[in-house]
Amino acid sequence: MKTRTEEMKMLLAGQWVLRDDTIDVFDSGNGERIATVPKATRDDMKHAIEAAQETFESLDSWPVHERISILKRVSHFMLENQEAFARTIALEGSKTINEARGEVKRAAQTIEISAEEARRIQGETINFDQNEGSENKVGYYYHFPVGVVGAITPFNDPLNLVAHKVGPAIAAGNAIVVKPASETPLSALKLAEAFTEAGLPEGMLSVVTGPGREIGDELVTHPFIKALSFTGGTEAGKKITEKTGTKHVSMELGSNSPVIVLKDADLKDAVEACVDGGFSAAGQNCIGVQRVYVEKESYPFFLDDFIEKTRELKLGEKLLEETDVGPLISEKEAERIESWIEEAVSKGAQIETGGTRTKAYIEPTILSNVPSDATIAKEEVFGPVVIVEAVEDLKEAVRKSNDVDYGLHAGIFTKDVNQAFYAVKHLNVGGVMVNDSSDYRIDAMPFGGTKDSGIGREGVKFAIDSLTEKKVVSFKLTDPFA
Repeated sequence: MKTRTEEMKMLLAGQWVLRDDTIDVFDSGNGERIATVPKATRDDMKHAIEAAQETFESLDSWPVHERISILKRVSHFMLENQEAFARTIALEGSKTINEARGEVKRAAQTIEISAEEARRIQGETINFDQNEGSENKVGYYYHFPVGVVGAITPFNDPLNLVAHKVGPAIAAGNAIVVKPASETPLSALKLAEAFTEAGLPEGMLSVVTGPGREIGDELVTHPFIKALSFTGGTEAGKKITEKTGTKHVSMELGSNSPVIVLKDADLKDAVEACVDGGFSAAGQNCIGVQRVYVEKESYPFFLDDFIEKTRELKLGEKLLEETDVGPLISEKEAERIESWIEEAVSKGAQIETGGTRTKAYIEPTILSNVPSDATIAKEEVFGPVVIVEAVEDLKEAVRKSNDVDYGLHAGIFTKDVNQAFYAVKHLNVGGVMVNDSSDYRIDAMPFGGTKDSGIGREGVKFAIDSLTEKKVVSFKLTDPFA
């Protein structure tokens, strides 16, 4: 049965609007058009930013209790409408319906945490008398909002990654303008609907739909944008940093996450974690498992079990309850991954399972004997492909783990706390998951990477810090403590 195409409006400066020019949104699983959204112009983006600045200034000092109430109402709205949100995520993106339900819960929690952290935006008193000559001074510092925040979000977590931009921005008292991925704008629009229903002041949030090449530059360069939060590809991130000037910039970029499995590890646990971490969301996950280094004594046993468990995964339609792995976001992306697999095989790699493509679907794939100069070994595959390699010991595993331009997350499986701490100290990444795969995150923890994996940290508390300024206040007392 053909899916009905919906004509969606975008939230522009507090108003839900249409445009004559539109962008089609497709179900990547079957290629059907499921919706159209307005194709915003540069003038639309400029209007959204200027309205956000005007609204921000008009609120002057926006009480924290009002921000908390709005965020709590948004979280409640999301959970009340969980199935509608989940269906939207699954239809426009790559996640199965079960994965999409999980994303809704996480996004609602992200908004809830934002409400909780809003009440904890606190400063500290400063002991000015630590400095000779300042005995008659007292003071403190406090946080105040930067103003208008710009946010650019990717397709792979179309709701929760938007929540990670909007929740902290509102909690900190900022206005925010979001440009969601053109492939998956519908979830962002549904979140905007939740904020509208919750009573967010008009103009504090705009979700502007359109191609980045036409409206992105305005968002990145407009002088009213004081902070920019970007999640996406490394090359795009580098281009953005060339244009942002002195704005606050936070970026979560690419990855090529390793997992180390030592000979003393619980292999069953390691295999299950790597299957889930490598193939959930069809591998389109920035902290998904891409490389696994196994001590040679355990390598054949790990590989056999890893292949067996991977072959049990059901590839299929996203909305079916029994589906484990859905399609890639587009057939073009699937073709790219297929070409990377073929290149690796041409250089000597072996396909242990999977490796075939049908339209936008790639079978969950395990590769061995992959040479270090293969593209798939060096770059972020962002698809359901995992490389497995035997290593002599932990030091070799750590050295190979670090031998890429990325450093987001890593995992290590071991029962030896000393080995674990060696990995924690020497892995050049933003997070080390001990006895778990790289694909572990809670929304309250600091999240980000080293090298080409990004700048700064997300995670609600840490995002709020990057979206506020610190102001120091010092009082000179004429007769202190009289």
